[in-house]
Amino acid sequence: MTTLDTPAILTPGSRLPLADGTLAVLVGIPGCGKSTFAGQYPASWRVCLDEYRLAATDDMADQSATPVAIQIQNLILDARLARGRTTLADSTNVFTHVRAGLLARARYWQRPAVAVLFDVPLATAEAQNAARERVVPSHVLHDLHAQLPTADQLHAEGFTVVYLASEPHT
Repeated sequence: MTTLDTPAILTPGSRLPLADGTLAVLVGIPGCGKSTFAGQYPASWRVCLDEYRLAATDDMADQSATPVAIQIQNLILDARLARGRTTLADSTNVFTHVRAGLLARARYWQRPAVAVLFDVPLATAEAQNAARERVVPSHVLHDLHAQLPTADQLHAEGFTVVYLASEPHT
């Protein structure tokens, strides 16, 4: 059993014990296995900024589409959380203000919010990133890795449970 300040360890292939209506916020750099992890759940559960950038511009890497992608994400989050549907926020979510917005939405709809911290080694994420169809530049990985929160920080922000994935989910 996990306590408020002790992260639960996730091994590759393990699934989250999510109550109906939970918002699970995946936190990690590109190439750490977030989307692979999310792929073991129903596709309807997943909200992903990359997919909404792709829908808006035909290019999921087009960062100029991020504002509209966030609007789409928020509409879908509100629709799902209002109905008590379990939802996975599959984006990097490494910045405090981004997680604060997700937590605020969960609170507004009175839904539990958990975090899944993918703290795989930077070298592992770099290797997995290099094998992807859309490779994120190395300097971006390094910058995002420097922003990764700790499990303690995620607890302090208000996540009810923090799950820790230290091995890549491939």
